[in-house]
Amino acid sequence: MTQQQLQTSAPTTQIQDVTSQGKASSYKRLKRYARILAWRQLHITDSGFVLVLAVVVGFLAGVSAWLLKLMIGSVTKLATGGHTPGEWNWIYLVLPVIGITAAGLFCRYILKASVANGVAQLVDDLNHKRYRLSPKTIYGSMIASSLTLGMGGTAGSEGPIAYASAGIGSGLGRIFRLSPRLMMILIGCGAGAGIAGIFKAPVGGALFTLEVLRVELSTVAVIGVFLATLVAALTAYALSGCTLDINVISPGAFDNHTIVWAVVLGVVCGLYSLYYTKSGGITKRLLHKCNSPWLQYLSSGLAIGIMILLFPAMYGEGYGAITKVINGDYSTLAASGALSHLVHTPWLLIGICGGILLFKGIGSSAANNGGGVAGDFAPTLFAGCILGLMFALTLNTIHLTGLDVSHYALIGMAGAMAGIIRAPLMAMFLTTEMVGGFEFLLPVAIVALISYCIVMIFKRDTFYHSQPYISPEKL
Repeated sequence: MTQQQLQTSAPTTQIQDVTSQGKASSYKRLKRYARILAWRQLHITDSGFVLVLAVVVGFLAGVSAWLLKLMIGSVTKLATGGHTPGEWNWIYLVLPVIGITAAGLFCRYILKASVANGVAQLVDDLNHKRYRLSPKTIYGSMIASSLTLGMGGTAGSEGPIAYASAGIGSGLGRIFRLSPRLMMILIGCGAGAGIAGIFKAPVGGALFTLEVLRVELSTVAVIGVFLATLVAALTAYALSGCTLDINVISPGAFDNHTIVWAVVLGVVCGLYSLYYTKSGGITKRLLHKCNSPWLQYLSSGLAIGIMILLFPAMYGEGYGAITKVINGDYSTLAASGALSHLVHTPWLLIGICGGILLFKGIGSSAANNGGGVAGDFAPTLFAGCILGLMFALTLNTIHLTGLDVSHYALIGMAGAMAGIIRAPLMAMFLTTEMVGGFEFLLPVAIVALISYCIVMIFKRDTFYHSQPYISPEKL
């Protein structure tokens, strides 16, 4: 063999050696993986292993929830950092357009998958027994949601984190080759843990899985879900500095002599829930009629921008505004908006509340169906807080009674969520856990159950089961 032939064959031989080594290494890893699976099946029962994985899913979901909050806060700070409250900021008209467009383009061209309406997609996946969720749901939901909400999308982060955490559960189930039944339980654990982590409400997160997703009520499923949600809530709580999202200062005791007005508020919440659902549904249908995604992004972003320009409390998830309202500070409802000088006049403040309630369902639907990625729970809590505030202020202004406005703003949160989402148990515990106010459980339960009953007279099923989910690609 000539010297030139030897030089030519040498690289080929080296490539073959590397390929052989790679195959041998891959074979060893597969063999080790198979031994781990065999050992697990021999020494740990399926039920016990699912409970172990539920704890792992809960921890990862709690970290993810904390990270998503951090991402949303960072985008919000970057977007609004140079603007002073108390002035007319045209930037609020533009930010939602940028955020929704960025989220829509990210999903369409980079992620190449739809992660919008996460809870609705998850319900549809479980109904059709699709338990192998794409890993894209984990990081895709979080990135797109931070762009949508950080730039002003008037919705919540619970849908994306529930979908992302369900993806974590599905991924672990695939790694350990679990059966479809156990995969379903892990997905439910992940989704509930995501809700528990984002709200720091373990019981509310567990009830979300059982009441909204309707995961099979076996003993293993119930224990696994509660384990995952408890770990997730504690993890998120610890990472966030042991603080709640809604910090209520000295809420005081609820006056049980005014309980009859809680009954009336429950009826009002039920009627408003019907309006909220109807206005959101009309908005969704109008946006889905837009043939161009660019038209969807522009129209939904501009609509939200106009709302925020008039009522800046509608920016993002609204937890800051809820905290201030419950603590008696109403200036945030119109601060930096065109109506900021009106909040000190009772009737005009009531009018501002009415304007926010008029547009909240429309804005939330626009954020969720116009190209953005967000959730439905936080908007209902915000709307319920404003509704309770408006209800108590109106009665006090006409001197019909003397209600504690902050208390009725708090219990109104549960009323609106129970009526709109149609999950009264979840609404009751989410509200009380978020504010650390279990002493309000009685009025919260009354308002939530009455609101739910009013809505169920006209609606047959939950918010996510009442109509089939349609993927954006099919519209």
